[in-house]
Amino acid sequence: MFRYTKATLAREVLMLIIALVFIFPIYILVNMSLRAGNDTTSPLIPTMPTFDNFVEAWNQAGLATALLNSAIVTVVSVTLIVLISSMAAYPLARVMSGLSTGVFWLVLAGMMIPFQVALIPLYQTMRDLHLLGSLLSLILFYTGSQVPFSVFLYTGFLRTLDRDYEEAAALDGAGTFRTFTSVVFPLLRPITGTVIILNAITVWNDFLVPLLYLSGTPQQTVTVALYAFVGQYVSNWPIVFAGLVISIVPVLLVYFLMQKQIIKGFAGGLKG
Repeated sequence: MFRYTKATLAREVLMLIIALVFIFPIYILVNMSLRAGNDTTSPLIPTMPTFDNFVEAWNQAGLATALLNSAIVTVVSVTLIVLISSMAAYPLARVMSGLSTGVFWLVLAGMMIPFQVALIPLYQTMRDLHLLGSLLSLILFYTGSQVPFSVFLYTGFLRTLDRDYEEAAALDGAGTFRTFTSVVFPLLRPITGTVIILNAITVWNDFLVPLLYLSGTPQQTVTVALYAFVGQYVSNWPIVFAGLVISIVPVLLVYFLMQKQIIKGFAGGLKG
């Protein structure tokens, strides 16, 4: 029988304090975005909240096009990452040989190399391929850079799954690819949710790569658009904060929709 003790109360108070620490920056962000330009009163509550900042940020910063570009890059990149990583992790988790182990550690080595080391060579490669200024350059970069981490997550999760379903599919005459698509991949739903949200946040929030690859072109992602927006409207911070709120809403929605899958993915995948 559960007993509510002083230790339980102390843990609840501690968790409430931690939650408030994480929520407070978000509150300040929303609070500043609702202020009028001349509102310099109490920092806790705006005296005359207004949504005009959001309208002005949307219209003057070109956030509609920037959000669309970010969405295209994020969706296509994450889709490719999921497909490539899951298919690569399946043989690495199931084939027990020296070659498989060596390939797995080679893939993990890609996690250890800072992308800044390859920044200039990759930029030159994109330039030689005439991909600078296009969203395809970002998709290729993010797909290649995020696959090692995603393979690591998928491999750990696959090693915790029993092979009974795969053996049953093999007895029914299913080949390796059919077994993976019809049996294995549906079982990867928890870790796939984790892979999607972690990579989506990384791609959506990245600033340096879009700034380099899309510089001087009308194609901009939301982070680059907000950077230019801050430079242009540096004296009107409520509009800047309104643009930031708009930019984080899509990621928050995806996270809230997939939070159960993320928790299951971490619980099942990382322990493998």
